[in-house]
Amino acid sequence: MITQLYPPPQKELPLEGLYLRHDLLRMAAGKETPLVYSNYVVSLDGRIAIPHPSGRGMMVPEQIANDRDWRLFQELAIQADVIITSGRYLRDYAEGRAQEILRVYDDPRFADLKDWRLSRGLSPQPDLAVISGSLNFPIPEVLQRGERVVWVFTTRAADADRVAALERQNARVVRAGETGVEGGELAAHLSAQGYRTIYNATGPKVLHLLLAGGVLKRIYLTHAHRILGGQPFSSIVEGDLLRPPVNLKLHRLYLDPLGLDGLGQLFVVYDVVAR
Repeated sequence: MITQLYPPPQKELPLEGLYLRHDLLRMAAGKETPLVYSNYVVSLDGRIAIPHPSGRGMMVPEQIANDRDWRLFQELAIQADVIITSGRYLRDYAEGRAQEILRVYDDPRFADLKDWRLSRGLSPQPDLAVISGSLNFPIPEVLQRGERVVWVFTTRAADADRVAALERQNARVVRAGETGVEGGELAAHLSAQGYRTIYNATGPKVLHLLLAGGVLKRIYLTHAHRILGGQPFSSIVEGDLLRPPVNLKLHRLYLDPLGLDGLGQLFVVYDVVAR
């Protein structure tokens, strides 16, 4: 069981369905702008990613990754119309080194989430929005079949040959910024295509562009009760100083006493305060 600490009164809730009860589809319905939300598991000293042992990129530290947090990650992903990811993810996917983000079709633990999504008339899987400046990745064959839309957001200076190559692989390329993808342009384009719930499942630089663009509405953080240390590392947001700073208000606070083999973890939900 999970203990809701805020808002009062304190009460006990089951882990399964904790984030489904937030009903993001209802929250986004009828709004002028889409609900853009993000999620991270973070150590007490602020680490969401450390170097991969292979030397290729960063990875979620295994010391804080856990099945209970992963369940809630899936509950957030199942409510998305479209999931934001990266070119690195598609490279790894094409090379067989990355799994499907939404695991409801190959993991029996999440069979209830598949039923939840289909019962609401949603597509079996969310579409994808890939953010990349280099465009140095292929579209995996399974994503070229047209069952899911793959949007690629890049800059107006993007290499024309690489744009054409991705378009031949059934990607829809959108130039959404001069020197970097602009969060406001990305969200406006997806909104115009009818997407209402947009889930950011990638790293701190993308979170920065969503914050800087004023489009992020909610952030979910799992605070794992461990301190890791070590250099280098990634925190939840990386980029230039945000001016003005982004203000957030606590929406929910839960204690999971069973996480991390009894060390516990906090599930914290913040809403961004409109500027």
